[in-house]
Amino acid sequence: MPYRPEHLSHFRTLAQQRPPRLVVALGWMVAAGIVASLAILLFVPWMQTAQGRGLVAAPDPTDRAQDVSALVGGRVERWYVQDGQHVEAGDPIARIADLDPNLLTRLAEERAQVEAEIAAVRQSQSVANIDVGRTRQLLAEGLAARRDFEQAQIKVADAGAKLAEARAKLNRIDVQLNRQSAQMVSAPRSGRIQNINAAAGGGLVSAGTVLAVVAPENTERVVELFIDGRDVPLVHPGRAVRLEFEGWPAIQFSGWPAVAQGLFDGRVRSIDPTAAPSGLFRILVEPMPGKTAWPDQRFARLGGKVRGWVQGETVSVGYELWRQLNDFPLDFGQVAGTNAGAPAKGDGKDAAKAK
Repeated sequence: MPYRPEHLSHFRTLAQQRPPRLVVALGWMVAAGIVASLAILLFVPWMQTAQGRGLVAAPDPTDRAQDVSALVGGRVERWYVQDGQHVEAGDPIARIADLDPNLLTRLAEERAQVEAEIAAVRQSQSVANIDVGRTRQLLAEGLAARRDFEQAQIKVADAGAKLAEARAKLNRIDVQLNRQSAQMVSAPRSGRIQNINAAAGGGLVSAGTVLAVVAPENTERVVELFIDGRDVPLVHPGRAVRLEFEGWPAIQFSGWPAVAQGLFDGRVRSIDPTAAPSGLFRILVEPMPGKTAWPDQRFARLGGKVRGWVQGETVSVGYELWRQLNDFPLDFGQVAGTNAGAPAKGDGKDAAKAK
C-alpha cells in the first residue's frame, strides 16, 4: 500500500515533528560535497609525474672529486697544502722521500756504468764487424777457413746481444729514475683540498696511497634522479622535470606545476639502459634552456640531495587517483589505445595484394 500524508492524521504528534535545521544543513553540505568531489574528479586537470630522488653531480669525470695518490713508495716528508685550501693545476701537494736517501745517487752511478758498458760493447762490435769483413776477403782468396769466418760472425752476434741487454738495463734504470723524480705530488687540476690523509704523514706509504682529495669548483652540473622502473618506458630525453634542491625553500604541487613555488626546471638528458643495484633507474637531468637558472653552487653543491618530478600527460584527478590506487604506470592504457586503431605491419601490403 503506497504511503500518503493523510496517514499521519492518526499520529498527530509525529505529524507535528520536523527535522532540526542543523541536520538539514548538514545533509545539504554532504550532498554539495559529494557533487563537488565528483566534479573535481571528472573535470579538474592533473599533471602526471614520475617522482624520484637523487643528487647533484658533474657529467664530466674530470669535474668530480679526484684522489691525489702517491706515485712512489716512501714516507711523506712535507705537506704543502691544508684542508680547504684552493690550489691550481700543478701546485705541489706533498713531497715523498724514499727510505734510502742515497738511492738517486746510486742509480746515477749505475747508469753511468751501464753507459760505459754500452760504449765498450759498441767498440767491440765495430771491431768484430771489421774482423768479419777481413775474414770474408781472406776466405774468398782461400787464405782463411770457413770456420774462422763463422766464428767472426758469432762474435758480431754476441756483441749485438750484449748491446741489447745493456740498453734494456739502461731503460730500467731510467724508469726508476723517472719514478723517483715523481716524489713531488702535484694537483691534477684546479680546485679545493677537500680532505688530507693525515694518517699517511706519520708512516710509510706505498704507490697508489691516497694522500688528498681535490674537489673542483665552478663545474657544469646535472642532477641524477632514480625513478621506478614502472615509469621508465614513458620517460624519454627532452621530458620536462621539476626539481627541488635540498635546503632551498619550495612549495610543491606535482599535479599543478603553475602553483608550485621555489622549484626549478630541467629536462631529461639521458636514461641508463640498466637498473642500479637498488632496482631503480638513473636519469640525468640538465637545466632547461630559457628557464630560471639553477641555484648558485653555494646553495646546490655537488652531492647535494634533490627531489624531482618528471612531468607526463595532463589527465583528470579521478583518473590519476584511480591509477595511483592500482599502482599503474603513467599514461596507463593510452599508448595501447593510441596504437589500437593503427594497422599492423604488413596489413597494407596484404590489402594491396588482395586488390
